[in-house]
Amino acid sequence: MVLKILKTSISGISLDAAGLVALADLSTIADRTAITGSASFLDTLLLAPGIHRQQMASEVNGGELPATAALTSGYIFRIENQATVSFFQRVGKPGHLVNLTVELDPWNEKLSLMGKLTGFFLNPGAAASALYLLGPLFTLTALNILASIHDWWAIGVIAALITARAINVVVIRRRSEMGWKGAKEPGVNGDLLVLLSQDRWVRIRGAVDDLKAVTSGQWLRDTTPIEDFAIAFATLVVYVTAALAANSSRVGSLIILILLLSSVALLGLSNQMTKRLQMYGRLVSVVGKAKKYERRLDLTDELVKETGRDDWAIGLGMIVAEEGRVKKAVL
Repeated sequence: MVLKILKTSISGISLDAAGLVALADLSTIADRTAITGSASFLDTLLLAPGIHRQQMASEVNGGELPATAALTSGYIFRIENQATVSFFQRVGKPGHLVNLTVELDPWNEKLSLMGKLTGFFLNPGAAASALYLLGPLFTLTALNILASIHDWWAIGVIAALITARAINVVVIRRRSEMGWKGAKEPGVNGDLLVLLSQDRWVRIRGAVDDLKAVTSGQWLRDTTPIEDFAIAFATLVVYVTAALAANSSRVGSLIILILLLSSVALLGLSNQMTKRLQMYGRLVSVVGKAKKYERRLDLTDELVKETGRDDWAIGLGMIVAEEGRVKKAVL
């Protein structure tokens, strides 16, 4: 009865282009991929605009590869893990030092599937996980409603979007498998200082092996020819659904529109409320409040005094070595 009233009330509204919403170049799905370090098969039921852009998750850092110093050894390098850099950009604040820790995810060490799933939902936080779970729930509800009104075109559109989503999830999971991370250094602790753009400073501490897991090597490897074909096919499927959606009933088109808009809103809120980065069985978390410095030199002096060495500061260009002595760069 309710559906009949709804169908009558929107009879004068044209929703033929509702499927075009799926083509919006939003980065919400790619951002979720970066936050979790990979993709879950449950993601296939979370339909939001930008499905065809999930593989662009490797661009979430905006091309920034920040200079980094190991405060314990003076070694200078750049972090090229785009997901890690993106997280640093999110938590960083101009003129402030943000302290982070990296540690093993206790849930990831569970051998049972239930243990891993529990960690997947608990690590982001209860509110963020609840918002995320509403997405797949909305998709299943939409399919149930469409089946009750026998709108097979609309069901086909949603099924096609799920297929495209599933292809991208599989490719992301393959590309994000852990690769080279350097030699193991068990029992050794590390301390890194990261210089981001806009004078944002991040200090991250933890076991060296955990630090290497989230900062060294490659996050998303390059795609293979077969994966390129699969991605291209999934992208074409998304574009085809935009055309086929016009064959749906007005109620079906409205349901598709509401599903896409509500899912992207929920996923965006979930991303914003997630305070941890998950990467290769590690968790990166913010510790305490960001500390403000009037000058970068004040930060440098404090850390040089704490670490008892200044080679890292010279390597980062925070101070200058001149004629056998150190000349401070006042900023």
